[in-house]
Amino acid sequence: MSEIPSIDGLLSAPDVAATATSIARMQEPDGAVPWTTGGHTDTWNHVEAAMALLVGGESEAAHRAYDWCLDTQRADGSWPMKVVAGVVDDASGETNMSAYLAVGVWHHWLVRRDERFVRRCWAAVRRGLDFVVGLQLAWGGIAWSVDPQGAVYTEGLLSGSASIFQALKAGIALSELMDDPQPEWELAVGALGHALREHRNLFLDKSTFSMDWYYPVLGGAVRGDAGRDLLDARWDEFVVPGLGIRCVDTNPWVTGAETCELVLALDAVGDRGRATTLLRDMQHLRADDGGYWTGYVYTDDALWPVEQTTYTAAAVVLAVDALSDTTPGADIFRGTTLPRDLAPIGLECGCQLTGSPASP
Repeated sequence: MSEIPSIDGLLSAPDVAATATSIARMQEPDGAVPWTTGGHTDTWNHVEAAMALLVGGESEAAHRAYDWCLDTQRADGSWPMKVVAGVVDDASGETNMSAYLAVGVWHHWLVRRDERFVRRCWAAVRRGLDFVVGLQLAWGGIAWSVDPQGAVYTEGLLSGSASIFQALKAGIALSELMDDPQPEWELAVGALGHALREHRNLFLDKSTFSMDWYYPVLGGAVRGDAGRDLLDARWDEFVVPGLGIRCVDTNPWVTGAETCELVLALDAVGDRGRATTLLRDMQHLRADDGGYWTGYVYTDDALWPVEQTTYTAAAVVLAVDALSDTTPGADIFRGTTLPRDLAPIGLECGCQLTGSPASP
């Protein structure tokens, strides 16, 4: 078993283990990890929780979470957008959620080097990414979702597509491990990376949300000086010194999960100083049992919503691992173990990609 992550003077290994245990306590009998007790489960946050459980010392719970993914995937490769206590609450298929199993399985490989586990999950990873690539738009972004009647929501979300970029690269790495080449994914990730770097204006405008600010860096499409410049560009709009970052730029509400994701993005571009400061700043959201409250309205001096969330706890665990380099999975957001994306083929008029998978 890998050592549990810790950062001297900030969070000890027992602290991080307690946070992982707070996630395991909310896991349901079928393996699902909901946002909070009695809340809904979606595959993206569920997989993030599984990653944190694995490095936080709750490996049995992590494997039950991955079993849930294999048990609930649909024939087309997607998962329901929302499941509540085992019952589908929203049957839409969301592309970002359907891609993220690839990231979790690659993370598991980095941590455990368990080829049998990867082989067991590979078919589900492949179906999920095939579903996603089939919904790539002509200009490179990924359509948001498919409703229960099969209608495609043909606008792309910037944060979702940025996360898909990471998932496609993880999928390509897994395909190499499995000796099962996926050239369509290589074309798709090249087109998607170009869109995330050069045509962010073509995505649905969600620019009031901090996720749209830092996700192109977090997902790996924008790095180096360009990544640092992107993070600096809106720093003062979102960062509240001593507390964390706003979820929405107009609201006096800082959230732990977004703060920790920005920590991971900063780490990915080599800015560990500001990353560590932000991780320290958001510890006011830590509960006595190691769980984390979702957010804090600082003008009212009030926690809101008054609930502890698994995705916030998971983001903390992964941020500690990244900054401490404790496990081999610490690299999952830096992405140095992932292949480079191909250059897009056949650019026309500066943005149309002929050679990427066709839009639906």
